[in-house]
Amino acid sequence: MTNPAPSPHVFDATEANFQSEVLDASFQQPILVDLWATWCGPCKTLGPILEKLVDSFNGALRLAKVDVDKEQGLAAAFGVRSIPTVVLIRDGQPVDGFGGAQPESTIREFLLRHVQPAAAAAQEPAAGLPEESPHQAIARLQQEIAAEPDKAELHLDLAVAQMQVGNAEAAEAELDALPANLANDDRARRLRGQLEFAHSLKDAPSASELRARIARDPGDHDARDLLGVRLLIDGDAAAGLDEFLAILKADRQWHDGQARKRLVAAFNVLDDEELVGNYRRRMSSLLF
Repeated sequence: MTNPAPSPHVFDATEANFQSEVLDASFQQPILVDLWATWCGPCKTLGPILEKLVDSFNGALRLAKVDVDKEQGLAAAFGVRSIPTVVLIRDGQPVDGFGGAQPESTIREFLLRHVQPAAAAAQEPAAGLPEESPHQAIARLQQEIAAEPDKAELHLDLAVAQMQVGNAEAAEAELDALPANLANDDRARRLRGQLEFAHSLKDAPSASELRARIARDPGDHDARDLLGVRLLIDGDAAAGLDEFLAILKADRQWHDGQARKRLVAAFNVLDDEELVGNYRRRMSSLLF
């Protein structure tokens, strides 16, 4: 009898790879950390359940397994007093967790509070058919919602389409009406980040005026922050991220760490994985 193939969503975490594979990687997808030991009976019960559930999320999150006997430094960093201990890491920080072996249904509910499963496989558009525009998507989704008003996923799809055409208020209204499990969906979090950027530019000066202010006073972090947001919205993501990094380098505590928050929000709305990875590493080098 052959052993099952190892899951691509489960890996062993060590002190050597924890920064890159858990903390840094959690800016792109949540990482569930399972602190366990070979001699622990409840760990042997919990481990397969965690692996099964993580696999069922189709890559929306990964499971990092930490053998506390081999990785005592990591166990101490988490303040582990008993095992198994499970911690969910997102954006480089622990956001939730639980201790002891739990039923599969309880763990699934725990996970669904923070992340939604990815689709098993993306469907290819029908050959020869033109791609649907955001305006066409809005019209279609409004008709589908009229027929199925309680189907929450349609409201999230509509929020995405509304934001794509610049209807920030309509997108926010749809997001605010989502149930808790969808409010933490990755797409919803991305939209929240986009809305935060849009809100911050209300009544903001033009880019040329902001540049003039920075030229007069390079320490004008308010102007640099707004310029970074304008550049992001205008499509010059790298230049916008550079402005946030400049603030972080000069004063990481400015406005309660706003530069870091801007960077994390930008990482959540940008689709360029290579760019995000580069700037995520640069941010980490300034913070740690």
